[in-house]
Amino acid sequence: MILYHGSNMIVEKPIASKGKLSVDFGQAFYVTSDYDQAKRWANQVKLRRSSGTAYISEYEVDDKAFEMLHVLRFEKANTEWLRFVADNRRCIYNGEKYDVVFGPVANDNTMPVVNMYINGFIDEEYAIKKLLPQKLKDQYAFKSDTAVDLLKFRRAIICEK
Repeated sequence: MILYHGSNMIVEKPIASKGKLSVDFGQAFYVTSDYDQAKRWANQVKLRRSSGTAYISEYEVDDKAFEMLHVLRFEKANTEWLRFVADNRRCIYNGEKYDVVFGPVANDNTMPVVNMYINGFIDEEYAIKKLLPQKLKDQYAFKSDTAVDLLKFRRAIICEK
């Protein structure tokens, strides 16, 4: 499988513990199978940090390698996904530790709904009803050194807007 990471720098050797804490699946190295999603991430990071060049780092990972890891998979934005994202975004998740978490990414279109849920303005049922029609891209959060070591760097691509 080919996965992509968007940033303002080339990342040949990812480190799980360098990621932000208050994001969808917690501290991890994030990649996606969607090239365009990685491109958006790269351009956003470059703008946010006001430095570097927008790059997509491309990796290969053997699908069978996931069988050796402790993996949490969300097939869609459901109640369990919403709770997990909310807890991680509030930095209060204290459940099971995973090597990899896979599922939909909470993007600019979904964050208002997720934030309204986190802040108690809407309940789970209403939040899920609002999230279901969204065509959410995927994300893989590589949370352990064992998991990150499975990513084989292939190349870096400069993003053209």
